[in-house]
Amino acid sequence: MFIIDRFEKDWVILESGRKTFRLPRQLVPPEAMEGDVLKITVSIDAGATAKLKENVRTLADRLFKE
Repeated sequence: MFIIDRFEKDWVILESGRKTFRLPRQLVPPEAMEGDVLKITVSIDAGATAKLKENVRTLADRLFKE
């Protein structure tokens, strides 16, 4: 469970247990307020991962041409 503790400029300070975390404010719904509980879901973007790997491979090929 992640509870909004406070807002600091462009950051949202979350509490979970005895730990605190900073999250960019742009990732939190604009109507969120202190004390709200956030449900956070994380997933892998397979398409973006494949594109990133291809870009790295292309750069490496340019740098290490024989």
